[in-house]
Amino acid sequence: MVVENENTRRFLLEVEDFPDFKPGQFNMLYVYAQGEVPISISSLRSDLIEHTVRLVGEVTEDLFLLKEGDVIGIRGPYGTHFPIEKCRGKDVVLVAGGLGLADIKPVVEFILENRRDFGEVYLLVGAKNPSGLLYREEYKSWDKRLKLLLTVDKPEGNWQGNVGVVTELFRFVELKPEKTVGMMCGPEVMMLFTVKKFLDLGVSEENIYLSMERHMKCAVGTCGHCQFGYTFLCKEGPVFSYSRIKPIFGVKEL
Repeated sequence: MVVENENTRRFLLEVEDFPDFKPGQFNMLYVYAQGEVPISISSLRSDLIEHTVRLVGEVTEDLFLLKEGDVIGIRGPYGTHFPIEKCRGKDVVLVAGGLGLADIKPVVEFILENRRDFGEVYLLVGAKNPSGLLYREEYKSWDKRLKLLLTVDKPEGNWQGNVGVVTELFRFVELKPEKTVGMMCGPEVMMLFTVKKFLDLGVSEENIYLSMERHMKCAVGTCGHCQFGYTFLCKEGPVFSYSRIKPIFGVKEL
């Protein structure tokens, strides 16, 4: 287990014969006698299955009490994925807000493993404050091979970087819309404005992808908790092209 900040931790799980998975998919983690929660797979490594968990409820409270060597349940992988393997030869702009970087991190890892297959790559990361910036030990190596840009809403301590919402980082991005793919994960309001920014810059709806992770509970489309308009996020998502959910994305109370 790796402590990211006061309410976020990374869990590295030893799992025998775990199926292949792709960036953007998730697993269901089960704590005995408590229940289970959907958690994104936050790394491509297969020797230890990585999940980044934020403390938000009873199940995650029990997860945070576990010690090295304890046993939990896992089922998956579930859901759709970011189609990064189909984006070879293109420029890629990745946008992550807060815990959304957990979904985007496997995409970063895939690109770095296949760096020659991609053009310009930008990673825009926003957080409420500096302590909310995840995976900080990776930034130096990432920044050597792609263009990493960070911002926080509220600077604290000795923060000397950008201040503001993540979409303000687009002023540093030079993109060719006809050959650019955008991928994002974060709070829905952040993604709403990020989609608008991509569209204003000329990126096509079909080349904008979002991870919509909310209300998932069973992962197999039977409980109905994750219904989003005409889709179920756990079965038809959580990753969608913007063109797929354009009529319902951003609709209040949906």
